[in-house]
Amino acid sequence: MENIQATEFHVTYLDTLSGRVECEAFNDQTAAERFANAQLADEEAWAVVDAVLATQERAQQLVA
Repeated sequence: MENIQATEFHVTYLDTLSGRVECEAFNDQTAAERFANAQLADEEAWAVVDAVLATQERAQQLVA
Protein backbone atom coordinates (compact mmCIF):
# COMPACT_ATOMS: atom_id res chain seq x y z
CA MET A 1 0.00 0.00 0.00
CA GLU A 2 1.34 3.41 -0.98
CA ASN A 3 1.49 6.04 1.75
CA ILE A 4 0.04 9.32 0.51
CA GLN A 5 0.56 12.29 2.79
CA ALA A 6 -2.19 14.83 3.25
CA THR A 7 -2.56 17.69 5.67
CA GLU A 8 -5.35 17.75 8.20
CA PHE A 9 -6.10 20.70 10.44
CA HIS A 10 -6.91 19.86 14.04
CA VAL A 11 -8.69 22.43 16.20
CA THR A 12 -8.21 21.95 19.91
CA TYR A 13 -10.43 24.22 21.97
CA LEU A 14 -12.01 24.76 25.37
CA ASP A 15 -15.74 24.09 25.37
CA THR A 16 -16.70 26.70 27.94
CA LEU A 17 -20.16 25.18 28.47
CA SER A 18 -18.81 21.81 29.61
CA GLY A 19 -15.35 22.94 30.75
CA ARG A 20 -13.77 20.20 28.61
CA VAL A 21 -11.00 20.43 26.04
CA GLU A 22 -12.29 19.12 22.70
CA CYS A 23 -10.75 18.44 19.29
CA GLU A 24 -12.19 18.56 15.76
CA ALA A 25 -10.42 17.63 12.51
CA PHE A 26 -10.84 19.42 9.18
CA ASN A 27 -9.44 18.86 5.68
CA ASP A 28 -9.54 22.58 4.91
CA GLN A 29 -7.49 25.22 6.76
CA THR A 30 -10.04 27.97 6.18
CA ALA A 31 -12.83 25.86 7.67
CA ALA A 32 -10.63 24.97 10.66
CA GLU A 33 -9.79 28.63 11.31
CA ARG A 34 -13.45 29.64 10.95
CA PHE A 35 -14.45 26.96 13.48
CA ALA A 36 -11.67 28.03 15.87
CA ASN A 37 -12.76 31.67 15.68
CA ALA A 38 -16.36 30.67 16.40
CA GLN A 39 -15.21 29.06 19.65
CA LEU A 40 -13.82 32.37 20.95
CA ALA A 41 -17.18 33.90 21.92
CA ASP A 42 -16.39 33.69 25.65
CA GLU A 43 -13.70 35.70 27.46
CA GLU A 44 -12.14 32.52 28.88
CA ALA A 45 -12.29 30.56 25.61
CA TRP A 46 -9.28 29.52 23.56
CA ALA A 47 -8.66 27.54 20.39
CA VAL A 48 -5.55 26.32 18.58
CA VAL A 49 -5.27 25.16 14.95
CA ASP A 50 -2.53 22.61 14.21
CA ALA A 51 -1.54 21.38 10.74
CA VAL A 52 -0.97 17.62 10.95
CA LEU A 53 0.46 15.36 8.26
CA ALA A 54 -1.68 12.29 7.84
CA THR A 55 -1.05 9.31 5.60
CA GLN A 56 -3.68 7.58 3.49
CA GLU A 57 -3.06 4.42 5.52
CA ARG A 58 -3.85 6.24 8.79
CA ALA A 59 -7.00 7.77 7.33
CA GLN A 60 -8.22 4.32 6.36
CA GLN A 61 -7.55 3.04 9.89
CA LEU A 62 -9.70 5.80 11.35
CA VAL A 63 -12.61 4.79 9.13
CA ALA A 64 -12.36 1.06 9.81
